[in-house]
Amino acid sequence: MADAVEKQSEEIEQRSRAVSPFQSLQDEMERMLHAFSRPEMNWRTGLLRGSGSMGLRVNVGETGDEIHVTAEMPGVKEADIDVTLDDDVLRISAEKKAETEKSEEKWHIVERSYGRYERAVQVPGGIDPEKVKAAFRDGVLSVTLPKPPEVETKARKISVSSA
Repeated sequence: MADAVEKQSEEIEQRSRAVSPFQSLQDEMERMLHAFSRPEMNWRTGLLRGSGSMGLRVNVGETGDEIHVTAEMPGVKEADIDVTLDDDVLRISAEKKAETEKSEEKWHIVERSYGRYERAVQVPGGIDPEKVKAAFRDGVLSVTLPKPPEVETKARKISVSSA
């Protein structure tokens, strides 16, 4: 039932976009405004509050014994990348420097961005920082973290009494 309602909503949305050529522009503006107004935009979501940094897109996955984090960093030089592991937080930062080529060219569109990338990803505690590996190739940073040994938890029932 929910799938049918969702499909119907998508069809209505697609028809309304066909009616207005500016609908996709309006949708994108609303998405951007919503992203900037969300109070949870902080290190947990990857954007560091008040840092003036650009968002860094990452993929996080795992295998049986490793955690893999990849980050897109087009135009960044390897020497400008910093990766740190602080207990249970993997921090990735980099500086994409503006090209200093001087030209008499008059630009009509300027969309390429420069500045600082920053991202923090929460990982399990107890990872040995000496065993973390990072590699940078073709604008993609790959970080491999060994999973920590599992800590055995012993659950026990807690009785609840009236106050």
